[in-house]
Amino acid sequence: MQEHHELSERKKMILKAIVDAHIENGEPVGSKYLTQGGRFTYSSATIRNEMAELEAMGYLEQPHTSAGRVPSELGYRFYVDTLVERYRMTQAEAEELKAKLRDKQAEIDSILDTAMRLAASMTNYTAIAVRPRIASMTVKKFDLVPVDSTSMVLVMITAGGAVRTQNIVSQRPVTEEALKKLTDLMNIRLAGLTGDEFTLPIMMELENAMGEFSFLVDPVVKSVCQTISATGSGDIKIEGVDRLLSYPEYYDIGRLKEMLAMLERKDELLQLISGDTAPMMPAGQGNDDGVHVYIGSENPVIVMDNSTLIFKPVKKDGKTVGAIGIIGPTRMNYKKVISMIDDITNSISDVLGPPRLAEGKGGENAEG
Repeated sequence: MQEHHELSERKKMILKAIVDAHIENGEPVGSKYLTQGGRFTYSSATIRNEMAELEAMGYLEQPHTSAGRVPSELGYRFYVDTLVERYRMTQAEAEELKAKLRDKQAEIDSILDTAMRLAASMTNYTAIAVRPRIASMTVKKFDLVPVDSTSMVLVMITAGGAVRTQNIVSQRPVTEEALKKLTDLMNIRLAGLTGDEFTLPIMMELENAMGEFSFLVDPVVKSVCQTISATGSGDIKIEGVDRLLSYPEYYDIGRLKEMLAMLERKDELLQLISGDTAPMMPAGQGNDDGVHVYIGSENPVIVMDNSTLIFKPVKKDGKTVGAIGIIGPTRMNYKKVISMIDDITNSISDVLGPPRLAEGKGGENAEG
């Protein structure tokens, strides 16, 4: 990697102006442009000399014989590392960012809900859509983006690659330098930790390091903990509970009440599916090993000992973002249900991720 030369403040100002202008206009930048509009008070000759020296040092290039220059790769690197100003999001932009992230989340939830209703209709059993719990969720990178002197957006990238944001309002003005310092400290001390590992000594260490801006540590860390907790809690939705009444196994009112109470609580099912160790369909039976099958007493949920739970995780970019499942009597039509769940979840993964090549098309094994 090429090392940067030590540049005078004047050279830095001229290089920054050239990069900014070239990014905006896409044209070579000359000394005449830099002297217009009061950008610089230096003479054209002085600016030309500085530009020539920047070119000789490798920061600028002259694409042709005109007097204009463009940034070189080294010039762009120096600009990014040293000169680029941190963009300040407006309140409207911060809200738009958060709304778009919510919309993306809502899109996945909508797809899962639609798939759940489809599964219930196609199988005539009770269907579930699960947003699984995320155990020991951690954040691998933090960033604090200033909105104004008292507002900021906390951006968190989880270990699973998800992006979470929180708006934070400070009671006192905060400088960009303070936000950058806290960002660096959080990435050093908090990245990779779960909420339970955010101990008091770590908080005190951050507060001591922040000095006069120690008041910022508490609301920011609280926002991190709230996000981890909210994201990791999971959720489960149920469609077609009344379909259980179609089967004699649920004619016993007492057992049916227990089943309905369990479905209402949701916690036991959510824990089961989020931390699943379920038996899977063996290979070679037309079902991939992502289809999980609990039959009767295999169910850790006691009231389901006369029922079967079948589900399969939904993947996006290799990560589990949910699950679709079916609950019914142990005399379930396994062939149909397993096939339906497999097909539905594969279709969802296709919608959420890049398109897969269709099997049997092209290649040596394709039929003519």
